[in-house]
Amino acid sequence: MRINLPTWLTLFRILLLPVVVVVFYLPWHWSSLAAAGVFVAAALTDWLDGWLARKLGQTSPFGAFLDPVADKLMVTVTLFLLVSDHPSALLALTSAVIVGREIGVSALREWMAELGQRARVRVQLLGKLKTIMQFVAIVVLLVEHDAGTLRFYKVGEVLLVLAAALTLVSGFGYLRAAWPALSESSFRDGG
Repeated sequence: MRINLPTWLTLFRILLLPVVVVVFYLPWHWSSLAAAGVFVAAALTDWLDGWLARKLGQTSPFGAFLDPVADKLMVTVTLFLLVSDHPSALLALTSAVIVGREIGVSALREWMAELGQRARVRVQLLGKLKTIMQFVAIVVLLVEHDAGTLRFYKVGEVLLVLAAALTLVSGFGYLRAAWPALSESSFRDGG
């Protein structure tokens, strides 16, 4: 298998995750901005790899598999960092909703692919909006994670709650789209 440029960018995004973790825990006053900067660089590669894949005609099954995995890893790892730093019920609950939805939708897509109906649960516009909202919320929370005043931390929390709401709505959209095939399969299998 030959790895193309968009897939290299996706792999680079995954490799940036340990960098975000290390920088997040550095004991320097600029570590918040640096961690947020690394996260933003990773988020930009998410946009760039998709754009390049379409522009250069370099889409591949491996790239199509790896790109959403990289996105989910980015969000999940960073949310774990943020919850460990500010263990509030609100942050833990919204993070659990986001991560739980990601796991559920991934399982749903796998099941639908097994039924030969993966196209029913392809990425929707609302799912892309959800991802953007998550990224923005995470950047705000990263910047503010060790700031003395936490003046924008509440803004980040509100954005994350909105992202969790979009997460639920888009997740139910995927489930509704898949429901006819799922219920038919369950009826056919006797379940």
